[in-house]
Amino acid sequence: MNLKGKSVVIPGASRPIGRAIARKFGTAGATLFLPVYDWPESVREMKAEFTQNDFIFHPISIDLRQVSEVEGLAETISKETGYVDFLINNIERGGMPIVHGSYGKAHNKEQWNLEFDTTVKAKWLLYQYCFPFMKQRSGGAVVNISSIAAVTGRSGSGAVFFNDGYSAANRAIQSFTETWARESAPGVRVNELMLGLIQSRHGEETKGWSVLSENEKNRLLSEILLARTGLPEEVARAVFFLAVEATYITGSCLRMDGGFSLGSNRVPPMPPGIL
Repeated sequence: MNLKGKSVVIPGASRPIGRAIARKFGTAGATLFLPVYDWPESVREMKAEFTQNDFIFHPISIDLRQVSEVEGLAETISKETGYVDFLINNIERGGMPIVHGSYGKAHNKEQWNLEFDTTVKAKWLLYQYCFPFMKQRSGGAVVNISSIAAVTGRSGSGAVFFNDGYSAANRAIQSFTETWARESAPGVRVNELMLGLIQSRHGEETKGWSVLSENEKNRLLSEILLARTGLPEEVARAVFFLAVEATYITGSCLRMDGGFSLGSNRVPPMPPGIL
């Protein structure tokens, strides 16, 4: 689908999932507004790739937890296009218990606030400051990206990845999704993509995955019905579907976890019966 003349805000585009999403929209011709904060090497790689691909993109160094800096993003949007068609709310930080340990440890004294400020507050701020640009044009969409931790909590085999606060923060996203869908209808749709274990996000290529034993990895994979973790490119296709193609879906949550949340309760063989 040709998105020339459309614009999209995608935070986290320097990292693998955000990069795959931005690549999908950029290839379709959309103008990309890309808030970035840290990971300087990844930001350089992103800029080099997107420049080589002739994408129209605006990387903006910004702390999305700060109101004044999100106001600066709005000023940039106003100057460059004056409108936003799609907001991909891909912003969060979660400390993995297997890496960080409990919130009570000294090095985690700011972790709780970090998880809530990025997963919840930053998403809220982005919506509040982008929606005025979105409502000027019909047919736009918001996609809130959340985690299956909202459903599982810190339990089962996923407990090594999902801490209490991170899980609670992600559960709050459903409230945002449903409230914003009501508020922005009919011109703007709002949906949620709830992710399970994805490569680079709670899966391979993360520090947490690397410190698991082979038995722990195999146990996790055995509880995913599709027997593997997801790919950033698969996430990008799902986001694109919800944002661009799912024109009669709003206020809904698409669970993209390969069956992880169902896999610990398999269906046993049918008993022979006694009759």
